[in-house]
Amino acid sequence: MNNRQTGNSGEDIAAEFLVNNGYSLITRNYRYGKGEIDIIASDSDIIVFIEVKFRKTDEYGSPLLAITKNKQNQIRKVALAYLTENNITDTDCRFDVIGITLDKENNPVIEHIQNAF
Repeated sequence: MNNRQTGNSGEDIAAEFLVNNGYSLITRNYRYGKGEIDIIASDSDIIVFIEVKFRKTDEYGSPLLAITKNKQNQIRKVALAYLTENNITDTDCRFDVIGITLDKENNPVIEHIQNAF
């Protein structure tokens, strides 16, 4: 499994988790310039921009540690592009992160932080 396939697998798990928790998916892998937002969803009337990090093990710590300040700034820029492109001006938004690791039986362990940054 290459890095893209691993990323897609994590995003699939996250998307299912979100739907099971009442979110409505708007789009996945929204790209603007060199940036990307993994999942855009709605939680009631709030648009949620979600970064997903997936690791097969926790050998290097939580995957959430990989979301640096630079990555956060890039996600903000892409989110602004999405809002502008879709002429969304009067809607609450937030940024969530989801970290996924596999346990010893290869079951996903999901950490979801709402309003992470």
